[in-house]
Amino acid sequence: MPRAFAELTFTPAVRAHQARMGSDRTYAKFIDGGPQQGHLIGDAEKAFIEARDGFYQATVSETGWPYVQYRGGPAGFLKVLGPQTIGYADFSGNKQYISRGNLDGNDRIALILMDYANQRRLKILGRMAFTEGESAATSLYPEGAEAPAERAAIIHVDALDWNCPRHITPRFTEAELKPHLTALGAQLAQLQQENERLKAEIAQRPSP
Repeated sequence: MPRAFAELTFTPAVRAHQARMGSDRTYAKFIDGGPQQGHLIGDAEKAFIEARDGFYQATVSETGWPYVQYRGGPAGFLKVLGPQTIGYADFSGNKQYISRGNLDGNDRIALILMDYANQRRLKILGRMAFTEGESAATSLYPEGAEAPAERAAIIHVDALDWNCPRHITPRFTEAELKPHLTALGAQLAQLQQENERLKAEIAQRPSP
């Protein structure tokens, strides 16, 4: 776990529980010295983030209740804008504005980005800021956007962590399956042609 992520998530209560369970020595090294790391978006993180077609986003209300929302769009709609900045065009949804309202009172946000097919998961902690209005989000529009966005959503990244891949069940989208299905379809067509050829060849043989 990178130091930046541990510093934010290993609160005194968390560390006390680690001590009770015997894992405190294992994790102490992540926050008790060493260079700061895990707070900048590198090439691997940039490629991963911009290949996603969705992510899970968590906020907390002023009454203390967490709220997790799934945000989806075409691959690349979540854009890397700098070494500590990501953003997306926030389009109108069901107009409940739960996440939007929560972030007015507490700008902290947590994201989980999943790649089920390759069993990869990236966690991001940061702070969200909005710039209201369609014009503010124009540069963040994904290709083929058919409606105007309500605002630009900009996240200052404080920490990233590539989470353990264990227990991630592989799942595949239609786009991920398409190359494999296309190859199988071509093989099937070839086998059908060969089958028809053999049937025709057998039909032309003289009867015994």
